[in-house]
Amino acid sequence: MSRVSLEGQVVVVTGGARGVGELLARKLSARGARIALVGLEPGELKRVCDRLHTDGDWWHADVADHEAMSRVAAEVKERFGKADVVVANAGVAAGGPFTDSDPVAWRRVVEVNLVGGAVTGRAFLPVLLESRGYFLQIASLAAITPAPMMSAYCASKSGVEAFAHCLRAEVAHRGVRVGVGYLSWTDTDMVRGADQDDVMRELRQRLPWPANRTYPLGPAVDRLVAGIERRSPHVYAQGWLRGMQAVRGYLPGLIATVGQRDMRRFEPRLAGVTKGLVGAGGAADEQARAGRD
Repeated sequence: MSRVSLEGQVVVVTGGARGVGELLARKLSARGARIALVGLEPGELKRVCDRLHTDGDWWHADVADHEAMSRVAAEVKERFGKADVVVANAGVAAGGPFTDSDPVAWRRVVEVNLVGGAVTGRAFLPVLLESRGYFLQIASLAAITPAPMMSAYCASKSGVEAFAHCLRAEVAHRGVRVGVGYLSWTDTDMVRGADQDDVMRELRQRLPWPANRTYPLGPAVDRLVAGIERRSPHVYAQGWLRGMQAVRGYLPGLIATVGQRDMRRFEPRLAGVTKGLVGAGGAADEQARAGRD
């Protein structure tokens, strides 16, 4: 597919305070895009914005709040005149057995990842229809294969993948393209936060290669940038993820067989698994919600 120049284009990135969102914003800016950042950490968003190569701005908003995101979409259009690309990247994660999980944290993973992606799409689609733009929903390896101890994250990422596929069929005839971005374990605050739990880290290390590796952030984001330039329907941050699509139908049965063995092995230690949101982004989300209560 031919590439679209990002020079002068306006790109909205949710979850832009750190990790994938931060580096994606910086790399898109280096290619000439103007950047609108959305997230829950004003100080971090300002820091990222100040390091951009081009014109940028930031908005403090919860991606699961429809009224807030509608306001952001209107203000982005007023500030920049348009939006050409929207990347629904904001995400949080929680681990541990479903039966012992914190119901508030479990629900919040679905709210941010799935509902937040849909709310972002709903808020910005009128602007994207005007620009005949591109909506990229960030999913995960977790959308392709289920995994024990990750029920909320897998459910939410499977959901956003399905949402994006549905949306693509609905808006293609109106000139808007929709893509799904897939990432395996990538070196971010979220993954490092999950690895602080001994059981979660050991479970991940027992996955078959290449799913048991943590991949560097830079090359993964480079692939996302290339996907945005091509307006790709599928973007794979690690090349081997493309091959997973061909075998995904066999994975639930395989994971069920292997997973029950691992769960039996780790059962004496499961009570100590962290039950809240993981990583610095998870802590920021919890702090922001506590401030609203």
